Amino acid sequence: MQPTPTISARAGFNPGLHDTICDALDYAATGECGMNFYSARGDLVDRMPYAELRDEARMTARRFAALGLERGDRVMLLAETDRHFIINLMGAMYAGLLPAPVPIPVLFGEKDDYVDGLRRRIDNADSGVMIGPDGLLDLMREACEHRTMRLIAGVREFESLAAGDSMPGPNAAREVAYLQYSSGSTRSPAGVEITHHALMSNVRGIIGDGLKGRSGDRVVSWLPLYHDMGLVGFFFVPLGANVSVDLMATRDFARRPLTWLKLISQNRGTMAYSPSFGYELCVRQGQRADLSGLDLSSWRCAGIGGDMVRARILDEFAEIYTKVGFKRTSFVPSYGLAEATLALTFAPDLAGARYHRLDRAALDRGDVVFADADASDLRARTFVGCGSVIGEHVIEVRDELGAPAAPGKIGRIFARGASLMRGYFRNPEATHRALSVDGWLDTGDLGFIEDGDLVITGRAKDLIIVNGRNIWPQDIEWQIEAEPGVRRGDACVFSVDLNGRGESVVALVQCRSADPAIRQSVQAGAESVLRKAGLGDFDVHLVAAGALPQTSSGKLSRAKAKLLFLDGAFFAAANDANGQERASVVG
Repeated sequence: MQPTPTISARAGFNPGLHDTICDALDYAATGECGMNFYSARGDLVDRMPYAELRDEARMTARRFAALGLERGDRVMLLAETDRHFIINLMGAMYAGLLPAPVPIPVLFGEKDDYVDGLRRRIDNADSGVMIGPDGLLDLMREACEHRTMRLIAGVREFESLAAGDSMPGPNAAREVAYLQYSSGSTRSPAGVEITHHALMSNVRGIIGDGLKGRSGDRVVSWLPLYHDMGLVGFFFVPLGANVSVDLMATRDFARRPLTWLKLISQNRGTMAYSPSFGYELCVRQGQRADLSGLDLSSWRCAGIGGDMVRARILDEFAEIYTKVGFKRTSFVPSYGLAEATLALTFAPDLAGARYHRLDRAALDRGDVVFADADASDLRARTFVGCGSVIGEHVIEVRDELGAPAAPGKIGRIFARGASLMRGYFRNPEATHRALSVDGWLDTGDLGFIEDGDLVITGRAKDLIIVNGRNIWPQDIEWQIEAEPGVRRGDACVFSVDLNGRGESVVALVQCRSADPAIRQSVQAGAESVLRKAGLGDFDVHLVAAGALPQTSSGKLSRAKAKLLFLDGAFFAAANDANGQERASVVG
């Protein structure tokens, strides 16, 4: 078995010039490109040319029609990285239904939380159909036991159902194509309504303005297909451009991150994306691995997005992998969110990452003041620019009154353009809060624009304000994670107002050791970071490894951590073997 070709002889590269994603698949099906699925070790286990996908999806559309579903009905699809999910996704679209991709469980220990999240998404979508991997059928049934469902099925059972004679048509360009659920875990799930028009506009912006796509491009990804960056960036974009894509499952990447780089090397991939933590995993593995077989010289667009971009990780990745052909200028930082389908800005082609080093004291006041060249890390913080806005979109930075922010001030990011959501599914109140009547989206992010380069400084909802100072939680977390005995993702910082005493800062730090000396060292290191930051009133609590909650896309959920802390759910006094009191998770 060979992967689908990089260049199609019968149908050429096409940068999203279609009205709907179904039209895009109809075009791609006339050529030889397609999708390829790889194991954790990098073995090709399945291939699906776009022609095969189109035929299977149309058959699936008739299978959906035989269930008696009406246009616009919602279909929940558990998004495994395999052909079954992709076929059912496109089949639902061909049938005029609204597929809603949802996560598959990551950790078995989080079964109750997973089922609860699945149940809330089902209720929000008012869905009567759920399809997923055969091995998750019991979880699907448990999540749906409170509802009367038309169908709960594993993929094999669904594929055995008879197809109807009629062939429903896909929704029109201005109609909703699918629902994209946010990965947040503390609020009611928000089903983002993405129309075909918005989707294809974003595909064109990404492949044209953002990545400067061309014939001969090949995409390689491990990103989850239930998340907007994986679904849009690494299924809809390559499909819309008619280029081949090589996929590996997210869980396999977590175990063997260098397989991602191996696929780029052996298949001559040109485009691959990751949040910061993916590059960091490759750094850790690359420090002790034999890289002699890698050749990353074909990697033209090394995208980075989905979380706060960390300059240190980019520097460390480049230091290791330039030895095997990687080019620092290949880094393409970008910015976007599900409410904009995916992307809004991209760094210029082949320009690499642009760094902005700001004075910390000014940053605390909400001012943009560039630090002196010799400023220490205690006095300055480095941000990575996310580039300029892609076509058919506009971005503004506004102050607290909604007016354009003054030069040199950090403000709230607003966006308008063709790829914005129509709204949140059946939630006019939330839609009204996020989207103005004249089409401006409040992204909830803070930042500034410097010489056309958008710089994100944090989330408005996470900003900590203490004694008139703006404290950026990521800043404190990253410094704690740099302490001995602490890893990336081990720290969570937020503010609380206990007993009306005013805002104080709380830091939760995961500690993997029961050794009192190690625990004392981790505690002291975190306290030192907070003390140096000038936070007079703070508390540091050690929590068990794996205790900090994450969203389904792997991001730290500070909001949920704060709720758990206030509920007292994090800690129980327990004695270890030496009789020492220690903190442990109880929920």
